[in-house]
Amino acid sequence: MLALSVQDHVSIDRKYRFIRKWKTTDAAASDGARLREGLLDKTNTASTVWADTAYRSKTNEDFMDKQGFVSKVHRKKQHLKPMPRHIQRSNAGKSVIRTRVEHVFADQKSQTGLFIRTVGITRATMRIGLANIVYNMRRFLFLQRISTTA
Repeated sequence: MLALSVQDHVSIDRKYRFIRKWKTTDAAASDGARLREGLLDKTNTASTVWADTAYRSKTNEDFMDKQGFVSKVHRKKQHLKPMPRHIQRSNAGKSVIRTRVEHVFADQKSQTGLFIRTVGITRATMRIGLANIVYNMRRFLFLQRISTTA
């Protein structure tokens, strides 16, 4: 039996934190290429793209610029050199927003016990898709409770 590691790439609504788009890939696949495969959404509540360094490339930066998105993708440290202070501060500021996406993954793992053990990417994609739907439903119920108590 072949063990397969998968990744869930998500695009979330910045204001309400719903998963708007997602893609499941083999973990060996390049993260950066996923950005151009339909994860970005012009109808989202913001045109800014917040992502980690795996999504930073000249190709992605050009793509975002041409599509009208504002890049807030983390910058990489140069190999064997210390990271300049201004880049550290910039990345720290970007991390404040980017943590919203990380909370989605943490919620899925802690609340639903998301651990996927399947044979094949199709089954893994189905399980991750269902986990994303469950997350959105739980998020909707949470927001609804807040609005009724306010």
